Amino acid sequence: MKYSFIALLFCCSWNFYSQAPIADSLNQVENIDFIKADAEIFVDPVNKEVSGEINYEFEILKSIDSFYVDARNMNFDEVLLNGEQKNFRNSGTRIWMKNEINPSENNSLQLKYSVKPKEAVYFINWDIDDSITAPKQIWTQGQGKYTSNWLPSFDDQREKVEFDITYHFPNDLEVMANGKLSGTSVSDSLKSWNFDMQQPMSSYLLAFAAANYVVEEKKSASGVSLQFYMPVSEKKNMEPTYRHSKEIFDFLETEIGVAYPWQNYKQAPVRDFLYSGMENTTATIFDHAFITDSIGFTDRNYVSVNAHELAHQWFGNLVTAETNNDHWLHEGFSTYYALLAEREIFGDDYYYWQLYESGEKLKEISDSGKGEPVTKARATSLTYYQKGAWVLHILRERVGDGAFKKAVKNYLERYKFQTATTENFIAEVEAAANVSLSDFMAKWLNQTAFQGFAALNSLKNSDFIQNHLNILALRETPIEKKEELLSAELDFPVSDYTGQEVVYQLEGETSAGAINLYKKAFETNNIYVRQAIATSMERIPQELKSKFESLLKDESYVTKEAALLKLWMNFPQEVSTYLDQTKGIEGFTNKNVRMLWLTLNLVTPNYEPEKQQETYNELSGYTATHFPIEVRENAFGYLYQINSFTNQNLLDLMQGTQHPTYRFRNYSRQLLNELLKNEEYRKKFLALKDSLSQKEQDYLQTKLN
Repeated sequence: MKYSFIALLFCCSWNFYSQAPIADSLNQVENIDFIKADAEIFVDPVNKEVSGEINYEFEILKSIDSFYVDARNMNFDEVLLNGEQKNFRNSGTRIWMKNEINPSENNSLQLKYSVKPKEAVYFINWDIDDSITAPKQIWTQGQGKYTSNWLPSFDDQREKVEFDITYHFPNDLEVMANGKLSGTSVSDSLKSWNFDMQQPMSSYLLAFAAANYVVEEKKSASGVSLQFYMPVSEKKNMEPTYRHSKEIFDFLETEIGVAYPWQNYKQAPVRDFLYSGMENTTATIFDHAFITDSIGFTDRNYVSVNAHELAHQWFGNLVTAETNNDHWLHEGFSTYYALLAEREIFGDDYYYWQLYESGEKLKEISDSGKGEPVTKARATSLTYYQKGAWVLHILRERVGDGAFKKAVKNYLERYKFQTATTENFIAEVEAAANVSLSDFMAKWLNQTAFQGFAALNSLKNSDFIQNHLNILALRETPIEKKEELLSAELDFPVSDYTGQEVVYQLEGETSAGAINLYKKAFETNNIYVRQAIATSMERIPQELKSKFESLLKDESYVTKEAALLKLWMNFPQEVSTYLDQTKGIEGFTNKNVRMLWLTLNLVTPNYEPEKQQETYNELSGYTATHFPIEVRENAFGYLYQINSFTNQNLLDLMQGTQHPTYRFRNYSRQLLNELLKNEEYRKKFLALKDSLSQKEQDYLQTKLN
């Protein structure tokens, strides 16, 4: 099947941002070993405050005169070292204990604290008036944002601790967090949730999510509890959103050859998440935009991110990269194993198509002189994810399935609950295959250039790719000279990918031969081939009108959206019919079909004139801050196209310029820049200045200047 990467909407990323940095001021992990933590945490969403107490058990490995715990902007009410009050220094980023301690076991550090986190904890819709129906959520993001914003912990990912945490939340929320839920209790308006971990983990993988969730549970083939969280309002989308989850879990356990290393596995979607997904130990959080119904699953689904984050439970969580140069051991492995899981679900053609597309991008970057070694610290996501996956694909071909799988298993078992380097992994492969990989490392891991020739030779192991490349080579050939070849590609069973390429090569063609090929493409009833027609055809020939109209009934929101717009443009006399046919369709979580429908309604003379204000109010209302950011962004885009912003829309846009989710913040800032080119809008923003927050005022002033 064809899989459209929603991940591209998220800057080609699941969690590509830099990993938690290695501590640079003190190589503490060599001197002190934090073993276990027991914490009790109170979350106050109304005041956006976190408070609590944490007790660390640790050993001193070498004599020290000081040590620290990372703690950002925290206030400490009590600090006890081995049960006694000690002097400490709060630097604003760390709490320092200035005490000479000799090598010893069974030490304890007890910290009682409170903090209003500046980042890493996100309170969604708690500022919204109760008269507005707006789902309230709280969630965290540790990697790249630092768990030490809400829990005294360790930004150095090499420090691994067994965390047992009790959370106290308003009792109308369901809570997901690391580990196994060992019990709950209710007291007044609070509910306590006790989560137990049995193995050590890095602090950046600590997380919680709280919302009005419904939870479903399944068991993996090996008996692991798999728990799926879904907002109650989206309960009907539980199955399509989590489709193939058990299959992915069972496949990865078998393929990797190492049992899932944790007690259970949970997943929960949250609104306005900073990235596509985050592989917190046992508790993956992913973006609300991946919630889908069965129609939406066709084009945008959670399968790839689902598999990627689960693979991280082994690659990154069980074995963690030692340095920033080894980050591909997280992302390259997770991308590769996710591809293998998707291959199991969607087939070989899908697998090779994804490799082909990423290979094309990597070759383009490489040819432009912007290629990077996989082992470069803070490389791009394309390098860590896609080039890293290519490294493993080629390596497996080089040493064979048996040696590759043996090496991966040995690597995971040798370094479990520890950190490892690229050299550690390669050493395991060399031992398993009894070969030297120094040349392979030089070319694939440490060289900036992408090995395009070797990649192409590997891709040619797929008959599908070889045939597809032959069809691609026809792009500049006149239609009359390739008609027969293109027609053959539309015979049953048609390839999703090559069938689409045939349609793209017909774009702008109006000859009798092209029309016949279009008709054959329609009749394949392949949803992706038909989608290619909907998205690529600008002028609809009269003889294809009825077939194009049938696209409105296809089980694809991408197709419905494109077909509605193209029909509206080509046949204005029948617009009312098309709007009537699509009146009740929402589309993806960003309401893509609904918002197009509202906009076309507004710019179509004589269609529901008595409802124009109601229609505009609905479209305009979607910029409100309580809607998911994908909805708000879509609404801003359509309002910009019809040049119709209310004062409230402009206030909502200014809020977006300070939003914690970078992709929406950047979109809002770019749109603001465009509007400020218009003198009328400059005056409107100036008039609204007193209604803005101080941050918004300051930012607006920089733009006005």
